[in-house]
This record gives sequence, structure tokens and C-alpha cells, in this order.
Amino acid sequence: MKNIMRSRPSSSSSLGVNGIGGLGGGSGSNLGGNGIGNSYMGSVSKRTELTEQQKMEIKEAFELFDGDSIGYIDIKEVKVAMRALGFDPKKEELKKILSNVELNNGMVSYNDFYDLVETKILQRDPKEEIIKAFKLFDDDETGKITFKNLKRVAKELGENISDEEIQEMIDEADRDGDGEINQEEFIRIMRKTNLF
Repeated sequence: MKNIMRSRPSSSSSLGVNGIGGLGGGSGSNLGGNGIGNSYMGSVSKRTELTEQQKMEIKEAFELFDGDSIGYIDIKEVKVAMRALGFDPKKEELKKILSNVELNNGMVSYNDFYDLVETKILQRDPKEEIIKAFKLFDDDETGKITFKNLKRVAKELGENISDEEIQEMIDEADRDGDGEINQEEFIRIMRKTNLF
């Protein structure tokens, strides 16, 4: 599942900047080498620097709003750009964040935007992000990720993945042999793959 878990950490629309791999604390990958994740969290701690995937996603989010390619976006667009990266800052939080940013006629530079998003990403709790990702897959709230769930996510992301590949992903993560992935198994495989 080449890119099902990218890195939009808490954004169901993107499933990855993290979608849940990239910005959430990792980058695009597979579930245990086949497509949904990559990291065993038993010893995972917060990252101290961004991955290349995360850096690219920040740049892409900024460029969405920098239509004239001048290196600045309107202060009003910062919240929307942050939401595109999986963050949902409240009005007061955004005011606090932006109070440390030097504005240029109501505009925020790329460097300032990058710095504030980098700080937010590095403050994330990897295990919490994995649990959020699990819930995005488990849309029917059964406490399990099923073949049907994975097929839906692949389709939503435009991934052309065969049924055999989807089954391989489940088999890779499924420790108890029930044919589905529970939250504990999901956390284990995500930690093992070093996605978060």
C-alpha cells in the first residue's frame, strides 16, 4: 500500500500529511513493508527534526496559498494552510503563535510559516498520532481495520492496489490471526516501520 499512510497526522481528508504518516511524524510508507505504516513504538520518542517528506508537505501547503510565488501568504490563510497539514488551531492559539511572527503588511513569510509548523509537528505525541490514524481507517468504529476499510482508504487516495496486496498488509500486521488489525497490532506495526 505504497502511500496509504503518508503523514498528515490528523486530517481525515488527507490521510497522510500524515494522511497520517508524513507530518504526523513520519513519511509515506507501507504497513510493514507493504503499505500502511512502518515503526515499532516501544522505543519511539518525539522527533527532533522533520523528515524530508514533512518538509516537502509544508512547502506544498504554503505554495497552495502563495499563488503569486512571492514567498508570502496572507495572515488569514495561515489557519487554512495549517489545516491542510492536519492541524486545527483555535483562534486564541493562532493569535499566540502569530504573535511571535514578524508580519510584512499582513503577510507571513515562508520561513516564519515553516518555523511555526515545524514547532507544531515536533510537539506531537507519536502514539497519539498513530491512534488518530487508526481511527481514520476504522471508520465503522469496530475497533478493527478490515479488508474493506483498507480497500476504501486505497480508493479514496487513488491508490491502485490489488486485493492480494491489501491482504498481504493485513497478514503482515495481524498477530492474533483473526484476519483484521486491532489497535494494538496497528500501533505495533507502525512503530516497527518507524513511520511515527
